[in-house]
Amino acid sequence: MGCIQLANYRVISFDKIPSTQDYAHELIMHGRGADKTAILAAAQSAGRGRFRRQWISHHGNLYVSFIYDCPERDARLSYSVAVAVAETIASFGIHPTIKWPNDIFVDGKKIAGILIDYAGPFVIVGIGINVNSNPTVSKYETTKMDIYSQTPINRLFNRLIKNMDKWRNADFRNVRDRWTELAAGMNTSVRYQGAPATMVGINENGALVLRRDTRYLLVYGDEVQI
Repeated sequence: MGCIQLANYRVISFDKIPSTQDYAHELIMHGRGADKTAILAAAQSAGRGRFRRQWISHHGNLYVSFIYDCPERDARLSYSVAVAVAETIASFGIHPTIKWPNDIFVDGKKIAGILIDYAGPFVIVGIGINVNSNPTVSKYETTKMDIYSQTPINRLFNRLIKNMDKWRNADFRNVRDRWTELAAGMNTSVRYQGAPATMVGINENGALVLRRDTRYLLVYGDEVQI
């Protein structure tokens, strides 16, 4: 384990741990959580994504969990983080899209995922980006950054920190505009609760807005098939 200060962040780094997200929870549980803490691992043995799905975490990629002060839940944070990750990837000349709410795709293949957990007065933002390897997953295709661009992980991490600070603190109207520009499936048919609907945008509170016939539906964190 190593610990350094980087751009006003306390960065705790490991070669391999079970899960950066679980380690962040442990820090908070034991009273050692602090704003702008980053837990970085070269590999994870028990990485996880949304709905506790396995996140295969071999060496060669970026796995990090950020701890931030957060006195109450905020649905808008998911979009800010998605834009920050997408902009970080785009800074290496790659053209990402965002699949609601915050999976990052390139050429229709998943390249990054985001997991947001709340713990007491903090939020934990877990991010995994495929850089030099990409797992084989049955439900979707995956890709990696080095197909498109040489990407040193330290440079990727530095840019991610800057974009996290930029987009978390941005006016949500700007976040919403950029998220909408990057979003896959906008104004197309999706499936929600077993029936089709049209994805039309997100509102000022961070709800996904769907249209079904003449009704508008507001969706928070539910499964939407795009």
